[in-house]
Amino acid sequence: MHHGRSLRRSALLVLSLLSSCAAAQPGAQPDSTATARPVAITTAAGAQLVARHALAIGDLGEAARALDRLLLSDPGNSDLTRQAFLTNLLAFRPEAVALARELPSLQAAQMLLADDDALAGRWRRAEGRYAALADQGAMDVVRPLMMAWSAAGGGEYDRALAQLQPLMQGTHFRALFVLNAAMIADLAGKDTQAGQLYKQAEAAFGASNLPLLRQVTSFEARHGKRAEAEAKLRQLAADNPELSLALPGMLKQLDQRQVRRATDGMADVYTAFAAALRGQQNSQLSNVLLRLALNLRPDSTSARLLASDISLASKQPADALAVLAPVEADDPLLPLVQMRRAVIAERTDRTDDALRILADVARELPGRPEPLVMQGDILRGHARYAEAVAAYDQAVALIPRPTADNWSLFYNRAIALDRDHKWPRAEADLAHALALAPGQPYVLNYLGYSLTEQGRDLPRARKMIEQAAAAQPDDGAIADSLGWVMLRQGDTAGGLKQLERAAELEPNDATINMHLGDAYWAVGRKLDAQFQWRRAMTLSPEPEDQRKLEAKIAEGEKALGIPSAQAEPTTPAPAKAVP
Repeated sequence: MHHGRSLRRSALLVLSLLSSCAAAQPGAQPDSTATARPVAITTAAGAQLVARHALAIGDLGEAARALDRLLLSDPGNSDLTRQAFLTNLLAFRPEAVALARELPSLQAAQMLLADDDALAGRWRRAEGRYAALADQGAMDVVRPLMMAWSAAGGGEYDRALAQLQPLMQGTHFRALFVLNAAMIADLAGKDTQAGQLYKQAEAAFGASNLPLLRQVTSFEARHGKRAEAEAKLRQLAADNPELSLALPGMLKQLDQRQVRRATDGMADVYTAFAAALRGQQNSQLSNVLLRLALNLRPDSTSARLLASDISLASKQPADALAVLAPVEADDPLLPLVQMRRAVIAERTDRTDDALRILADVARELPGRPEPLVMQGDILRGHARYAEAVAAYDQAVALIPRPTADNWSLFYNRAIALDRDHKWPRAEADLAHALALAPGQPYVLNYLGYSLTEQGRDLPRARKMIEQAAAAQPDDGAIADSLGWVMLRQGDTAGGLKQLERAAELEPNDATINMHLGDAYWAVGRKLDAQFQWRRAMTLSPEPEDQRKLEAKIAEGEKALGIPSAQAEPTTPAPAKAVP
């Protein structure tokens, strides 16, 4: 039954807060994409086949080994060297450093070599390599920051701060330059200067973000202002509820330095720009920067979360899971990592594992509703409606005074209650969701459509759906609801027009196509109706809609004098994405 859209809140909306822009050797990371038994490669042709297949399935470790073998037979091939370097880098393989030396014009290769010098304490050499990077794109900001951190790594703190001083006076990324200057002064023990710079950074950023506040509050806690520091973190968590999961751990480690050495600061620069580029849909470069960050700072959980998010979006769940594996049990961001692991488990059809992980998080943080909400979402998605309602009930019980931010919880519980044939409770939840978020189009649509299906108060139902359509004019589900209520009110011409538009907006929705068939039948276009109903049967209708369609097709065939026949089976269309 098509009532409207279900909503699933991301477990890692907090990733938007990981960017402050809005000691391991290279290769010390585990080979996150290696297969248990690497394929034996004896010929160049075999290496090419293995590399192509491994890249296609996202097995970067196997692909890197195959490309390395392929290079043995064609060592002067610059394109192949470049591909092998990038694949080895993304797979955390030490071979990337040797390959980088063969690519003097590739920025990422020279950055890795500079990072390698920094990790080895060759600070002047590292600074020279960073200085030689071309000023283009993000490099015009990354380059001076890495040069300043190299000077700081060599103990030349005054020179490092002097390099950043003119950049702090400008407008281009001023806040980021000020924050890094504060971190360098903090590392140097220049407490008065660091305190002033941190205040300037807070003012320059305007809106709080997690990297900024973790630096600022750590400094304040280490300098006698713990209460003020705690208040800032608590406010950030209150403004961004997902962060509440990490708040206990962050408070516990509040007085620990966030940047303990220059390479930590360098890694944070890479992570900040990876997050910014990710927001601009440049995942490939983001991934390279994150690998460079983790090469410098393997314990950067922010970088691991972002890298995991990119891998999952690229349909590489094994890599998404592997990059999170090194996160320690005492890491303050561990609850966010666990929530991401649950998402990965669910995406890979390991629903029971996902539910178990979420149950563990709920036990560790008994006052937080987020893991219970995600449990409810997963259970509802698998038509386990009674269990979903139970999970949502537990989550609601942990929110004594719901706010506008909680409307989706009541909306999603209403869907589960409705599917569990508990309409009175569902209607009450929808009313509560509307009270929390007046005018919310998805709630208006769901309630209006439900009343239409029940044949209750159609004028009120139409008014609610029209209000939803005004807010979301290009939403196919809402256009369908409006056409359906018009049809039920006897406005066949208007209903048909709306339903045809709904089918244009979402052509692969079974319920919309069924309703369009009903409209064609109502206006006398009976063959068109039969075609539309049969089409709907190929689009994975829900069981209740499938029964309706079978009855409509049979009755239509009888009315038209057509011999009864089953609809030709076709491959179902992919399910619609949940917004």
